[in-house]
Amino acid sequence: MTPVELSRTVLHAVRCAVDDGELSVSVPERVVVTEPGPGGCGDFATNVALQLARPAGQPPLRVAEILRPRLVGADGIRDVVVTGPGFLNISLDAQADLVTGLVREIRERGASYGHGDALAGQVVALRVPYEVRAEVVADAVVRIVATQGGRATVEHGEPVNLRPVPAPEDPAPLGHDASQWALLHPAPHDRPRITADHLVQRESNPLFRVRYAHARIRSLSRNAARLGFAAEPGPLDAGPSLDTGPADTSPSGDAAPPTTANGTHTIATGTHTTATHSAPTGTPIPALLTPLTDHPRILTAAATHRAPDRLARHLVTVADAVLPFLPSVLPCGEEKPSAAHRARLALAEAAGTVLAGGLSLLGIDAPEHL
Repeated sequence: MTPVELSRTVLHAVRCAVDDGELSVSVPERVVVTEPGPGGCGDFATNVALQLARPAGQPPLRVAEILRPRLVGADGIRDVVVTGPGFLNISLDAQADLVTGLVREIRERGASYGHGDALAGQVVALRVPYEVRAEVVADAVVRIVATQGGRATVEHGEPVNLRPVPAPEDPAPLGHDASQWALLHPAPHDRPRITADHLVQRESNPLFRVRYAHARIRSLSRNAARLGFAAEPGPLDAGPSLDTGPADTSPSGDAAPPTTANGTHTIATGTHTTATHSAPTGTPIPALLTPLTDHPRILTAAATHRAPDRLARHLVTVADAVLPFLPSVLPCGEEKPSAAHRARLALAEAAGTVLAGGLSLLGIDAPEHL
């Protein structure tokens, strides 16, 4: 069951409760499912009971208890626990099924993963001043609004309704990609930094981390092909830990960054070597699963709030989540490629698809090599 399917299942439970006369509310168009918060449990959680409590005229806990049995009986759901003021915490039959379903959905939809109809049929009129940052933000908003079925137009004139804090200087010397990022990554009320920091190939540079993660995933796909296997969604586990092995290597010379004695990957940047993400001792799947499942919600929010900065920050989250996972993708030493390796490659490529699609919406190149 994918997060989208789970959201539909929760909506179906609400409709059933309404049809049975236990809830008197308008059924919402969509329900958001997220990672459980503090005090939560299971694979996903939803606050739909809290949202429906006021219009239903009932306490949130009562609404949650009305919905719980209808969710427990649904296919793919193992258990539902009510916590806090009325959060529904949902455990699925198998985490592997969730990952596999998500990866299949991303592979099937490709660059359109996360696109929806939240703004279907709507025309968003953007009125911006003659200023470089406003122009760049508006251009990105046009593309992002289109992912949700809407159409945005850009005009110059009063009253202005899109006015981010202007850039302090001309960003053109940074080059196209770095200047786009410098203007789009900060929140609109923050003054953008037009500095060479956006060009350095170090972990401290968010743009570098995002583009490096994509290039690294593409490198893994090429190396896997040379080893005679390709991506195939499926169970990821083949041992107690998926991410503590050494970095991938192959005869191609398309090698991963070197690894220090404590498992920290390093990025060589000229005469400098910068430490990046330490591979944790446990499976990194939940950390990666959350931003991938969140992508449709982030795109919708970026479109409805005219906020490409939300998408930019989300891409950093995806990159930071996928990088610790990548050393587990390829076989190590004499190890033969297995179904688990094919499944891990499929998950990595799914993250690469999200990164490439997001960068494209921001007007930034997603490199094959870096």
